[in-house]
Amino acid sequence: MATMTELSSTEEKNKYSQDTQVDEKLILRKAPSLCSTRYGIAFLAHLCNFTIMAQNVIMNISMVTMVNSTGHQSQFNNSTEGPPVDSFGGPNNAPKSLPAGKAPVYDWSPQIQGIIFGSINYGMLLTLVPGGYLAGRVGTKRVLGFSLFGSSILSLFTPLAADLGLVFLIATRLLQGLTQGSVFGGQFALWERWGPPHERSRLCSFALSGGIGCVCCLLWFVLVYDDPVSHPWINVTEKEYIISSLAQQVSSSKQSLPIKAVVRSLPFWSICFCSFSHLWLINIFIVYTPTYISSVFHVNIRDNGFLSALPFIVAWVIGVLGGHLADFLLTKNFRIVTVRKIATVLGILPPSAFLVALPYLTSSYITTMTLLTLACGLSSLCQTGVYINALDIAPRYSSFLTGAARGFAQIAAVLAPTVSGFLLSQDSEFGWRNVFLLMFAINLLGLLIYLIFGEGDVQDWAKERKLTRL
Repeated sequence: MATMTELSSTEEKNKYSQDTQVDEKLILRKAPSLCSTRYGIAFLAHLCNFTIMAQNVIMNISMVTMVNSTGHQSQFNNSTEGPPVDSFGGPNNAPKSLPAGKAPVYDWSPQIQGIIFGSINYGMLLTLVPGGYLAGRVGTKRVLGFSLFGSSILSLFTPLAADLGLVFLIATRLLQGLTQGSVFGGQFALWERWGPPHERSRLCSFALSGGIGCVCCLLWFVLVYDDPVSHPWINVTEKEYIISSLAQQVSSSKQSLPIKAVVRSLPFWSICFCSFSHLWLINIFIVYTPTYISSVFHVNIRDNGFLSALPFIVAWVIGVLGGHLADFLLTKNFRIVTVRKIATVLGILPPSAFLVALPYLTSSYITTMTLLTLACGLSSLCQTGVYINALDIAPRYSSFLTGAARGFAQIAAVLAPTVSGFLLSQDSEFGWRNVFLLMFAINLLGLLIYLIFGEGDVQDWAKERKLTRL
């Protein structure tokens, strides 16, 4: 016989199912879409991601003017001449003396710059998995809110840390990475409870596609709730639509995480390796786009800022449109795994090929910027592909699995700038070519693993367990 607790749980579940068995087509027609609470949640998540990314990449753009460009210009400009000797004779972490009123200039080599770029990812590597797990347990609202606040405060102290020295700057960015990891790892717990299956692609892509950090914290704590049931202002029809669409996927009972099954899951590991390869690509974009434009075409910082931002503006537009297209294909009875793999292929293969072609087109400014923009724009399609695949194969554990996959992939965010900085320092003539060829090889391998082992159906170990009979 089943235990009394199990019988009670079963009766409650049956009662819940009966209460939510409504005409879903009627609810869908009445439920608000664009002007709805769930899209408002996605917009706030978008603001949070935009803020975090801005705090993350501001160093990459500032680095163009922070470093002594004349001291290392030869290594970034395909010249065989060695860098001139540092006339100040100071250590790498000391700022150059400048007239009053001007910003300090630091003598950081390409290898040191790579370490600075990658330092923030060391912290993120440590908190992506705990952030995803904690958000699933105590709620996304608190985890993301406090993490965003901490990252925003540390961002304000970055200039002071740079003045204090290289060690202080790296330590500050490492601490900032600890707070940002909880944001990226924990936000997917929202879509377990807020995202109807056929809207997850657009909601996630809109949320992921992107000084306002502290303001955003206030909006987050006031307007965001962990699930539709606890939200005080949600439209009743929308609440019924979300709950009914998730009735078969989200259980009210808490089940322990099947660690052994997760470790043995090839679909999960395919997500990890593909995310690793794509994040290597993304970090090359984020970290080295300003430096590449400046070193090859000698563009001033004002124009460089706009040109460096242009690919990411296009990526935002393509990412949002890609989410809508993915959900549209799902409504036309395309298999989930097919949609995820198509989006991933388009988000990895063409961008990688475009970057490999860049070193051979350095004389063509327009062609180079076009390829950079197209590559960055298409790469955002992975937001509706591999990055949300954990919601498909294990909805009830998606927050932990997404955090674990992003944690594994974050190793690429640590290695990519460090290895790239080393390659640029060692080979002044073919440094950029080596950076892009290595990136292409890693991306191709990760994509092949995902195409072979990736799946879209809920795995057996992620399904609700049957009652134990006595």
